[in-house]
Amino acid sequence: MHDWTRRRAAKALLIGTVPVVSFSARWSEAEPAVAPNKSRSGATENKVPVWLTLPTTPDLPDASRAGWLALNGARIFFAQFGGEGPQVLLLHGGLANSNYWGLQVRELAKSFSVTVMDTRGHGRSPVMSGEFSYKKFSEDVAALLDALQISVVSIVGWSDGAITGLQFALTHPDRVSKLFAFGANSSMDGLKRDETGVFASYVDRCKREYRQLSPAPQKWPQLVGGLRGMWRTQPNFGKQSLQSLKVAAAISDGDHDEIIKLEHTKRLASEIPGAQLLIQHGVSHFAMLQDPRQFNKVVIDFLNV
Repeated sequence: MHDWTRRRAAKALLIGTVPVVSFSARWSEAEPAVAPNKSRSGATENKVPVWLTLPTTPDLPDASRAGWLALNGARIFFAQFGGEGPQVLLLHGGLANSNYWGLQVRELAKSFSVTVMDTRGHGRSPVMSGEFSYKKFSEDVAALLDALQISVVSIVGWSDGAITGLQFALTHPDRVSKLFAFGANSSMDGLKRDETGVFASYVDRCKREYRQLSPAPQKWPQLVGGLRGMWRTQPNFGKQSLQSLKVAAAISDGDHDEIIKLEHTKRLASEIPGAQLLIQHGVSHFAMLQDPRQFNKVVIDFLNV
């Protein structure tokens, strides 16, 4: 997520100036960034491009196991799905929650043993300290895998979750079989300003979802403040560090990402030995919602190689 965009959105949240968007009875649902035109008959013309929309946040399917674990001074929510297939861990983006993976869990659980977690302070995992960093998030991943007795896992990460996946692969390469990183930046120069308005709608939605999911919803300002501090300086993976990465990796993004420069995504893939570059078409930073069929196929094809 772009530091400028994150800081502006976070400030707006704290002073209550983020534009209100419509939302359903359970989840907020942003209006399209560009409204479609309608004829006198009411028929929709000039349909809004998918990458300018923010589809409804899905629910997670019924889990085989779910709950909270006390890890590293935090209380982390997790849920597991599927059977005896290879282990896959899904890591969501900043401000969000694991429900954003609902459409991926349904497909992945057919062939894999899937685990999701709400990052510390996010979603169902309450804010319990002011420690927010990709290193700390990575340590939480290691602690969760230890608690669940998962020795090796494939990681699918989105945005902050993708950066956490990169951090975990660098510090625990023996525990990662594959890494799929979508919408990640390795340094601050990979970011750009969102000119579409989609990201602002996403931030507003996350705030509404936090009120429903968090056991301590009044701590939203602490979450925003902690992330703002992290986003000012992180991530900062140097070329030498990325070149030391030894896991099978795929670097992916939408060709219309609002906040990540396409050339940065390409450079990131080139700096990781043997990494695949997987650009998804007609989608943005929110591809898992906008075109889940494409997103799921790209992920599953990579995991099955």
